[in-house]
Amino acid sequence: MSDRLKSTLNVSNEEVIEDLTKDLELALRSGDDGDFVVSPGSRAEDFQPSAGDSARESHPGDIPLSDEDPDKTSKAESDKEDSDTDSIDSVSLKDAEVELTEDQKEERRVIAETLKVAGNEAYRVAEYEKCIEKYTEALRLCPLKYSEQRSILYCNRSAAKMKLEKYKKAIKDCTKAIELDDKYLKAYYRRAQCYEATDKLDECLADYKKILELDPSHKEAKTATLRLPAMIEERNEKLKTEMLGKLKDLGNMILKPFGLSTENFQLEQDSESKGYKINFKQ
Repeated sequence: MSDRLKSTLNVSNEEVIEDLTKDLELALRSGDDGDFVVSPGSRAEDFQPSAGDSARESHPGDIPLSDEDPDKTSKAESDKEDSDTDSIDSVSLKDAEVELTEDQKEERRVIAETLKVAGNEAYRVAEYEKCIEKYTEALRLCPLKYSEQRSILYCNRSAAKMKLEKYKKAIKDCTKAIELDDKYLKAYYRRAQCYEATDKLDECLADYKKILELDPSHKEAKTATLRLPAMIEERNEKLKTEMLGKLKDLGNMILKPFGLSTENFQLEQDSESKGYKINFKQ
C-alpha cells in the first residue's frame, strides 16, 4: 500500500482509485495469496393512393401522439435480440434508383404512400406487427429523394414499436426521422418517451429541451424539463453510492494482507466542492 494513501489527509477520488487499482494490479501479478484471485397480408395493389403527409405534427396522416404514450410506470425493455428484419439498406436503395426514371420514382412514391395508409389502418386496429411490415415495405420502396415522406414513415413505425415496447428499435426509427427532418417535433417527442422508458434520462431531457426550442408552448416538454433534473440527480446519487460500495469491497480485499481495512479510512464530503477527502486512522 502506498505511503501517500496512508498519510495524506486530503486525497481526491481519482488519487484514491489510482492507488487502489495500482495495489490490486501488483497483488494480482504477485500470485502469492489465493485471496487475490478474481474469480406480410395485403399488398400495395389492393389499396388506392392517398395524398402525401406533411412531416409536421398537425397533419392527420401522421399517427397521433396520444395513441402511443408508453406506460410511465413500466421500465421493462422488451426488445428481443433477434435479427433486425425491418432494417433499411439505404445504400442498396440508392444503387437501385440509379436506373429509374423520374416517372418510375414517382410511381414508387405513390405505392409507398398507399402502403403507409395500410400501415396506419393496421395501427388503428392494434395490428402492430402488420403495421410495422407495411411501413417497412414502404421504406424499402419510397425513393430517397422524398425525404419528408420517408421521415413520416420512420416516425410512424416508431409508434408501432412503442406499442410493442420495443423502445430501443423505436429510438432508432425516431433518430432516422430526425436525420431526415431536424425540426420534426413529434419524432423528438416519441424518442424522449422511449428514452425515459429505458432510463436514459439525460438523453430524454435533451430531447424535451429541443422540443421547447421548436415549440415553447409544449406542455409535456415543459413539465418534463421541471421533473427530470431531480430524477437525474437521484439516479446519480444512487450510482455514486453503488460505486463507493464496490470501491470499499475492492479496498478491503487489497488492504487485508496489510492488516488494514477501509475502516481505517474516514471518507468525508466537502460541503462546498462536493468532492471527498480521506482521513487515515490507525
